[in-house]
Amino acid sequence: MHSEAAIREPLILGHKTYHDITQDIVGPIENKAPRGWYVLITIAALIALYGVGCIFWLLSKGIGVWGLNKTVDWAWDITNFVWWVGIGHAGTLISAVLLLFRQKWRMAVNRSAEAMTIFAVIMAAMFPLLHMGRLWLGYWVFPLPNQFGSLWVNFNSPLLWDVFAISTYFSVSLVFWYIGLIPDFATIRDKVTKPGMKKVYGILSFGWSGNAKAWTRFEEVSLVLAGVATPLVFSVHSVVSFDFATSVIPGWHTTIFPPYFVSGAVFSGFAMVQTLLLVMRKVMHLENYITVKHVEYMNIVIIVTGSIVGVAYITELFISWYSGVEYESYAFINRATGPYWWSYWAMMTCNVISPQVFWFRNLRRNLAFTFFMSIIVNIGMWFERFVIIVTSLHRDYLPSSWNMFHPTWADAGLFLGTIGIFFTLYLLFARYFPVLALNEVKSILKVSGESYKKEAAKHHHP
Repeated sequence: MHSEAAIREPLILGHKTYHDITQDIVGPIENKAPRGWYVLITIAALIALYGVGCIFWLLSKGIGVWGLNKTVDWAWDITNFVWWVGIGHAGTLISAVLLLFRQKWRMAVNRSAEAMTIFAVIMAAMFPLLHMGRLWLGYWVFPLPNQFGSLWVNFNSPLLWDVFAISTYFSVSLVFWYIGLIPDFATIRDKVTKPGMKKVYGILSFGWSGNAKAWTRFEEVSLVLAGVATPLVFSVHSVVSFDFATSVIPGWHTTIFPPYFVSGAVFSGFAMVQTLLLVMRKVMHLENYITVKHVEYMNIVIIVTGSIVGVAYITELFISWYSGVEYESYAFINRATGPYWWSYWAMMTCNVISPQVFWFRNLRRNLAFTFFMSIIVNIGMWFERFVIIVTSLHRDYLPSSWNMFHPTWADAGLFLGTIGIFFTLYLLFARYFPVLALNEVKSILKVSGESYKKEAAKHHHP
């Protein structure tokens, strides 16, 4: 009996054996990294250093170096925060939700996606800290019985809920990622010859023995964590959307925000997974494991979530008209036709119109085109946050206080810097950690490997 129809495309190409899988994934860790890796990490590290410089500049001068003003008092800091949290969503979705649905194609992409989640959440967490301006007074926000008079934390503020949501999300993702790595660290420990590396991977693998009991427990823990992480996918971005939805500003107080932020997050997260994996499969020579089929599956998720986001945008427009509240309808008319019209239409084009090209099979299987589209989607999702925040604020109830927001070099430098730090962390991960969940990939070799597929096909058509 075969558990899978022979007609499906194999997920592991190139007639691999179990030994080949170990070689292909442990090889780059044991030997010298490919030249492309050194080029990429140098670029990323330079951008990261510039970003760290901008952070020190910001903390020494205060947030007056950002382009904020009396009217637009929240702009790029919160835009970048929501954008990074969104990118972190694909990892949990790929790992947890697809694990619960027993999808075999997640095996090759889950490890990188989980690492991406962790690094993206770290980048996101920087922004709420930095937009305090005076980080060393950060302990004032803790609900401590304090000596400063009656300064108590406002537990009604969604910003505080954010802190709880993000920290929970980060810790669960980290545990999930690390537990998945343990068997792979053990494989590397047994494979490498350098005593120093052997020792380090020995410590990292917690004395994993790989016996039946260990594997049973591993499976159980993975399932439990997947069950915990799945509601987190929905709760974290819903809470982030409450930053806006619980206010009374026209353009913000919308009940549709939680579901549409969640689908937007998955949308941008999958786009970022595509960006990273397409580069990585080239640099690390993983073409046999991250196949065109994987890319196609992820593009299908992008179509679905992009379409949900599109429906949400149109719903918002309709409700702003249907509500009969002139402030509400003005907020949306101003978005589409006001001074920031270009950002609104950039968002519409990148997020709603562009993913629809993936309905064509040859386009969603074209790697260069997918790479280009993944960047377009992430630009669009950044603009979505920008549009929600800036266009709702820059024209308020008093025309005398209408104002435009102009980002400064510090805004841009900080954003660029987080991208640099993110890629530096990701590249270090790709160098020293197994980028594919090699033991999980082995588990699907018999049903999804190319040579086994051919065998199965022969038996089916004697």
